[in-house]
Amino acid sequence: MQSLRHPFNFIPGPLLPGILLSVGVAALALAAAWAERALLGDAWLEGLVLAILFGAAVSSLARLHPAFRPGIDFCARTVLEVAIVLLGASISVTALGEAGFGLVGGIVGVVCVSLVAGYAISRALGLSPRLATLVACGNSICGNSAIAAAAPVIHAESDDVAASLSFTAFLSILAVLLLPVLYTLFGMSALQSGVFAGLTVYAVPQVLAAAAPAGAVGIQIGTLVKLVRVLMLGPVIFLLGLAYGRQSGSRPSFSQMVPWFILGFLAMMALRSLDLIPAAALPVTEHASSLLTIVAMAALGLTVDVRSVMKTGGRVVLAALLSLGALGLISYALIRFLGIA
Repeated sequence: MQSLRHPFNFIPGPLLPGILLSVGVAALALAAAWAERALLGDAWLEGLVLAILFGAAVSSLARLHPAFRPGIDFCARTVLEVAIVLLGASISVTALGEAGFGLVGGIVGVVCVSLVAGYAISRALGLSPRLATLVACGNSICGNSAIAAAAPVIHAESDDVAASLSFTAFLSILAVLLLPVLYTLFGMSALQSGVFAGLTVYAVPQVLAAAAPAGAVGIQIGTLVKLVRVLMLGPVIFLLGLAYGRQSGSRPSFSQMVPWFILGFLAMMALRSLDLIPAAALPVTEHASSLLTIVAMAALGLTVDVRSVMKTGGRVVLAALLSLGALGLISYALIRFLGIA
């Protein structure tokens, strides 16, 4: 008798249950984000954050069968890496020239100083080295995306990743609400407001929201500065591969120093810069990257021990809050130093 075949024949059988569960949790998160926008006018908790929260809730309330594990692990790692590669298509090197080399160099300096400050603050509050690294990367570069990219390179545990992601929802909302007040308090111009938003806010959509009170100029420069920060992801991941390879006592391989998905990220960025990606394909790749990241975060949530996250959550949020304050001071100092008016 011929055995029945599942409708997703392109997916290896052992992966299917976990993949379907991860996709289901991601779909629930997207639906919740849509409901937020419909009822409140905006999604205060993004689908990506909701996905990991919902996944953690499922893993805590239900004892998952071991059959789900292979597919969940596949989504949490491989699907996430593909999403990071696609993210590269949203960045063009030509945009760097528009920002000016002084500002670009300043952004690089801000990220470097913020990484050191964020790591030092986190360690002082008792966070583990890997968790402190994730908090510093998320705070200094691009929030969830930086945490997701750094995690496999430093061999971070799922609980550390989830704990480091826990601060982004709270602080993202705080930044969007607080920054317009700071613009007025410090008498910032539209240009200064945009630069400040781009240097301090985690995700591009949140930069747009935070810079919107400054008008079109603020939004444009804020987005550009934010993209320059995102470009720091590749070099930082490279250095983390070297550092953690040495700590483990073994010489890091090329793939450890430069994971394949970072090479893919840089390749996609190069293709975008050379105008080799059709304009019509850019929104598709951006949307695909976003959806795959949400699925990956749902899978990550499904592997989380909530009790462990709760033990570190308060210290993580405090570390991120203090690190964000330090980043704000550093960013304002750069604006004053460069004479941005």
